Amino acid sequence: MTSTTAKMPDSKSNWEVDEAYEACAQITREASTNFYYAFLTLPEEKRRAIYATYAFCRLCDDIVDEPDREGDPAAELADVRVRLGNAYEGNESGAIWTALADAQKRFGIGHSNYAAVIEGCEMDLTQTRYETFDDLIEYCKRVASAVGLVCIEVCGYEDDSAVDHAIDLGIAMQLTNVVRDVAEDARNGRIYLPLEELERFGYSEQDLLAGVVNDNFRSLIKFQVDRARQYFERGNNLFPLLDRRSRACPQAMAEVYMGILDKIENADYDVMSARVSLSKREKLMLAGKLWLRSRLRFLPF
Repeated sequence: MTSTTAKMPDSKSNWEVDEAYEACAQITREASTNFYYAFLTLPEEKRRAIYATYAFCRLCDDIVDEPDREGDPAAELADVRVRLGNAYEGNESGAIWTALADAQKRFGIGHSNYAAVIEGCEMDLTQTRYETFDDLIEYCKRVASAVGLVCIEVCGYEDDSAVDHAIDLGIAMQLTNVVRDVAEDARNGRIYLPLEELERFGYSEQDLLAGVVNDNFRSLIKFQVDRARQYFERGNNLFPLLDRRSRACPQAMAEVYMGILDKIENADYDVMSARVSLSKREKLMLAGKLWLRSRLRFLPF
């Protein structure tokens, strides 16, 4: 269990920490409107900790996914692992590491969840196919559920069942990413949809890599969408367990992703022709509505 009482930092100067957090906020603004608008619903201290977490995840993702990046990604991720350990010992410089170290002191964030994100990104360097759904789940837990576990430490919770719900919510969001990004991942030579499920629906790897949209493909994607919604149904039980002023953030993120599932359904499960997303206006309205609800106790969730 964790409480909502923050731990106080005791090392670097306030201006250096503030500069580090602002750099992480800028990374978030530039990289992800999906998350940035949701993060705005958090109280400032918690918001800054989540910015630091996002910036760390963005660093790991970019090492793996930037097409024109020079260098050895495996070596770079190994360096990130070393620097993460140093940051937790208070011996690492740089904006992300300064911010992470401060956030850890304030909220007691466990090192293992950040390490799991690195492990998930390392999987992307060596694994381009997933035979079964169980295999895919392990990947989802590393790259998404681990981040959710960081977030609930920052948000604050009193019931240990929040941990299981956060894991399910992370899986739901990553499964949504998998479905939404089928075409882009295929262009990069990656197939995250379980191969045994492609076979079950009579849709081949060659079909996917060629961008074929047929009835078999639509049935396959519908199955993925329905399963993601089942994980959301379980994961959404997290929100009442979180600190009231903080719950609007993960709820906004979840509703953005559930909205993506709705749009995929409305597109008749064709995720090959165009990338599905919510508009900036839709995201802002959703975040604003949930932020308001989190502050007006007489409005039901």
